[in-house]
Amino acid sequence: MTIATSTQVVLASRPTGRPTVDNFRIEQAALPATPPNGVLLRVLYLSLDPYMRGRMDARKSYAPAVEIDQKMTGEAVAEVVESRHPDYRVGELVLAPTGWCDYAVIDATGLRKVDPALSSPSARLGVLGMPGFTAYSGLMLIGQPKAGDTVVVAAASGPVGSLVGQLAQMAGARAIGIAGGADKCRYVKDELGFDAAIDHRAPDMADQLAAACPGGIDVYFENVGGKIWQAVLPLLNRFARVPVCGLIAQYSGADENVDDRLSVTMRQILTKSLLVRGFINYEFADEHYPEFLRVISDGIRAGRILHKEDVVEGLEKAPEAFLGMLEGKNFGKVVVRVATA
Repeated sequence: MTIATSTQVVLASRPTGRPTVDNFRIEQAALPATPPNGVLLRVLYLSLDPYMRGRMDARKSYAPAVEIDQKMTGEAVAEVVESRHPDYRVGELVLAPTGWCDYAVIDATGLRKVDPALSSPSARLGVLGMPGFTAYSGLMLIGQPKAGDTVVVAAASGPVGSLVGQLAQMAGARAIGIAGGADKCRYVKDELGFDAAIDHRAPDMADQLAAACPGGIDVYFENVGGKIWQAVLPLLNRFARVPVCGLIAQYSGADENVDDRLSVTMRQILTKSLLVRGFINYEFADEHYPEFLRVISDGIRAGRILHKEDVVEGLEKAPEAFLGMLEGKNFGKVVVRVATA
């Protein structure tokens, strides 16, 4: 199959503070010939994730920044339309780092095949993909919840937070979720079965959190930071565990409503012997990814694990959907349906 060009979304300029649609540009790009051990892919679903905001900046991080005029980075479920690799056949679905585009030519070494029998293909970008594995590895390997513990997670209706709470309860712990708005809190409490759900927009959020955690907090899964971290910090028990996978409140600059004095935080860490462990999910992939897929797939099939998707139609909607996700406008894992199988 011959495909000459790809529609792609590139970084047009670096944002100052909150990004806008003007920081992106949609353009056509010529596709190279498929090389030996390479594949030509048609993107079906594109994942939008908070880490992408950090890639828009030039600052040093755990992964290279996206350069100006370069295609935005991102993972997708894609269909193989041409293959020069012996392990991949035309028509198969794969999980691939295609970036924001509709077609991509990439080296097939190390790609993961997507088994439609596990669940819907788009779930491999959420509960059975990077967000799900982030939740699983951070909570189970760093947080290590046990029966009777209290586990708190922010962004609790999202793909990471929702799974953190469900896994915590499967381990016999109490799950307290923090989310934005009544609808999300209802979903967290009534559908996902968390023990409590706190609206972070409530003026008395910190008091509500304290009331929901009368025995303190044993595990806080940190993915937001800002004022939520400040509300959690005084409630952390001695030897509490804090897996840190993200700080979305700070991705576009400091939260001006937060007194974020480093000395206060560090003194609490010292006096309470807290374990605060930053991590990137792929650190655990080689050893633990197969077990993650088995546990979560079994949980989905048995109805013990629920997940929600926020599907956006069309690649051209990706910038707007990404900005909305950073502001918490999404409800569930954000994926862009670029094409249908």
